[in-house]
Amino acid sequence: MLAGAQKDPQLVTDDWKKLQPAIDGVIVHEVLHVPGNQGVITEMYRPEWDPTALPVVHIYQSRLFPGAIGAWSCHVIAVDRLFVSQGHVRVVLYDAREDSPTHGTIMELLAGDARPAFLVVPRGIWHGLQNLGPADAIVLNFPTHAYKYEDPDHWRLPFDTPEIPYTWSRR
Repeated sequence: MLAGAQKDPQLVTDDWKKLQPAIDGVIVHEVLHVPGNQGVITEMYRPEWDPTALPVVHIYQSRLFPGAIGAWSCHVIAVDRLFVSQGHVRVVLYDAREDSPTHGTIMELLAGDARPAFLVVPRGIWHGLQNLGPADAIVLNFPTHAYKYEDPDHWRLPFDTPEIPYTWSRR
């Protein structure tokens, strides 16, 4: 072996799940595509993937342009249920809940065309998205509460805030 070479640590489980820090209450359900004769079917939501058992009351789509960073956002009332359906997206979560056993934890995952994922993002979890691909990325949200135009439950920080210990890389 050459001097200075380092052995890789384990990065995935034997069933190809990425090893990473987990945030209490965050659920990630990776979805498999089902190829057929005319194309591909991909499920986006099933109640059993979502332990909140709250109804779907609003669905909207976010489109991220190539290289775009949509960060940071958080909710006090609503739980976000995100489905990354198109593109190559970095999803970063930060647990700012002071009473949480995972307070201060950063969780990062990649999702999109190759590996669609459904994520449950609890209240109080700051989250951001970055499109790493060369084309637009699509993220669907099935929040537990419909958007209130007159009083949004949407809190924001700039992507480079010092309040969250994370630095977005350009790729």
